[in-house]
Amino acid sequence: MTHRLRWTNLVPFLAIGLLLLVLATGVGPWMALLCGLVLGAAVFAAVYHAEVVAHRVGEPFGTLILALAVTAIEAALILSMMVSGGPETATLARDAIYAAVMIICTGGVGLCLLLGGLAHHEQTFRVEGSGAGLAALIVMASLALVLPAFTTSTPGGTYSGHQLVFVAASAAALWAVFTFVQTVRHRDYFIPATNASDPEAHAEPPSKKTAWASFGFLLLSLVAVVGLAKMLSPSIEWAVGAANAPRAVVGIVIAAMVLMPETWAAIRAARADRLQTSMNLAIGSALACIGLTIPVVVLAAILLKLPLELGLPAKEMALLAVTFLVSSITLGTGRTYMMQGAVHLVLFAAYLFLAFFP
Repeated sequence: MTHRLRWTNLVPFLAIGLLLLVLATGVGPWMALLCGLVLGAAVFAAVYHAEVVAHRVGEPFGTLILALAVTAIEAALILSMMVSGGPETATLARDAIYAAVMIICTGGVGLCLLLGGLAHHEQTFRVEGSGAGLAALIVMASLALVLPAFTTSTPGGTYSGHQLVFVAASAAALWAVFTFVQTVRHRDYFIPATNASDPEAHAEPPSKKTAWASFGFLLLSLVAVVGLAKMLSPSIEWAVGAANAPRAVVGIVIAAMVLMPETWAAIRAARADRLQTSMNLAIGSALACIGLTIPVVVLAAILLKLPLELGLPAKEMALLAVTFLVSSITLGTGRTYMMQGAVHLVLFAAYLFLAFFP
């Protein structure tokens, strides 16, 4: 544990130092590779320190802090690339948010259910909380990613200014109501049952001093991630173009990089027979991804006059609809086993395959 704390405390300072260096010297091929490695380490460090703070405040506030940290990183990455990329990045926010929802609802949930089912045969969670969260997610995704392809005020999968404000306000309101339900009104719907065999569930929470220190390291990591991502954005787009991959892959790269540590935390919880925590992480992250990222991106697009196209093509809409249908069945009983995980992972494989070979 001491070793883990040492590297997670060191990485934010290393990332800030590297950011200052590339601001002065520029980003060459080898420097881009180093920045990518340090950026990934900084994301892991940020989520680790968010976990420390989360352990201090307890559930369900812990998973809420993790979701907020991940969403802040994702929104910052999207905006930094949109500001520097020009009109060609008009669909970046759409691609990244869609990728995050698909990665969470198919890949993340699928791995949790499959590995948890293999280890414990059958697992349970409170359907009252997860079901309400999924309903809110379906509405948010439909308003933000589906309806723009059918509105007639503006062409080409875009919203008018008034429509953007309405969608951003609706997404933020739904997220706020869900957060109130999760942390105040019906908090018991999101608290996992105590598992005597799980040492992490009974570990002593960190002291206030440790929690505040981790909060500081978390903020430092977020600053480093945003800065390095902005410096790396031309290299990421060049690499995607050199591989002749669709531009939507840039959104997948952003979402995968940001969600990797949190997905690992959810998998650990599932294998420890704390599926409720896994579901809290999955549903909460997906809701925060839309409920917070969309308002931030919309505000930036209006103030900075950035092009913003949110409507998904037909193929992606079909995959999103199937994902929500399967998720409704999976989360409808509160009991899961490995078969449901396999179904989600097949959907995830189809999403990745069709993203690279549309």
